[in-house]
Amino acid sequence: MIAFLEGEQGKDVDLVDQALQDQVGVFSPVVITELLSDPKLPRSVREILLEIPVLPIMQGFWERAGLLRAKLVRRNHKAKLADTLIAQTCLDHQIPLVTRDNDFTHFTKVSALKVYVEPSPTGRH
Repeated sequence: MIAFLEGEQGKDVDLVDQALQDQVGVFSPVVITELLSDPKLPRSVREILLEIPVLPIMQGFWERAGLLRAKLVRRNHKAKLADTLIAQTCLDHQIPLVTRDNDFTHFTKVSALKVYVEPSPTGRH
């Protein structure tokens, strides 16, 4: 989403653009929290972001997220808490994740998460 907002190019940006045009784009609660945490975020962008639906947390979410993270840690993979919560939200709602963060590929090894990872030309997420 950050790449989209910054006007970058890439298949991931095209996917985000299409999802927003088709009104099927949604946010994990963690993602919207991360985006709104930017103190330099313009008010106009914040208002646009707040129009995009946020997925609800489903019953048993926290337990499933903990078990998912444990699977990754057991296999010596990176398992940031925020990434785990984003992945579990996508799993619960059976939706793919579009990202520039390669850390999410580990989740596909231990779960049914579908991820489209666009390599970041700048090396950042």
